[in-house]
Amino acid sequence: MRIAVVALILGMTGSVHADPGTAPALIGHRGLLRDAPENTLGSFNACIDLGLGFELDVRRTKDGFLIILHDEKVDRTTDGKGKIAELTLSEVQKLDAGRWFDPAFAGQRIPTLEAVFALVRERKANVLIAMDLKSDDPRYEPDIVALANKHQVLPQLVFIGRSIDEPAVRKKLRAADRATNVCALAQTAKDLQAAIADTDSNWVYTRFVPTAEEAESVRKADKKLFLSGPPVNRHEPENYRKAREIKADAILTDYPLECRRLWREGKLDLDRKK
Repeated sequence: MRIAVVALILGMTGSVHADPGTAPALIGHRGLLRDAPENTLGSFNACIDLGLGFELDVRRTKDGFLIILHDEKVDRTTDGKGKIAELTLSEVQKLDAGRWFDPAFAGQRIPTLEAVFALVRERKANVLIAMDLKSDDPRYEPDIVALANKHQVLPQLVFIGRSIDEPAVRKKLRAADRATNVCALAQTAKDLQAAIADTDSNWVYTRFVPTAEEAESVRKADKKLFLSGPPVNRHEPENYRKAREIKADAILTDYPLECRRLWREGKLDLDRKK
């Protein structure tokens, strides 16, 4: 399936080569959600093959397993119905998570978080993985960190989701392992200094494109800069250019291939329909 997924994607987008230099790490939102079924191993494998990082969403099943699904319910992205918290892992793994997107992806399943970590380790994938935390229970954060350490992938993870604006979540992640990469949110420029000063994070997550001076203030604090939200999630070539100019460390976008192509070709397709 992996080769078929990549072939489909390359057929739609053209070949892509690794971008040299100091470009930000590109992270595909829920994998390659425009070209493959979101939050599936097929989509994550395709990202790895194309040298892209990926973002995923972590929830728990009724019987306590950590699985990858964006929505609270399985209805939108599978052939099943119901809340993930009310389904067992066995029930979840019977659902088809690919056919809804395209018949070519029939048979894709909702993966467990352990399966994703095992994939990354097995493939020795040197990519960044953004962990969008969706659930809330006493063991949620430490269980995720422990699983990451089991598969030796913790350094590649950057925690977002509930961690960006909930100090208690950041504290739990850092208590589980001080080496955990955690983001704190700066919604606007006026929030930037507070995010930089946060003691339970080592990344600053912005929903705006900082100026060069603002980006430098993040680096001077020995933190990294993660860009997300409407300025870069959508097809915004000018913001892609700015993100590279200010030396952002990572960009989470729905358009990672288009972004890299623009960087590689050294031009901005400002007339493209957004």
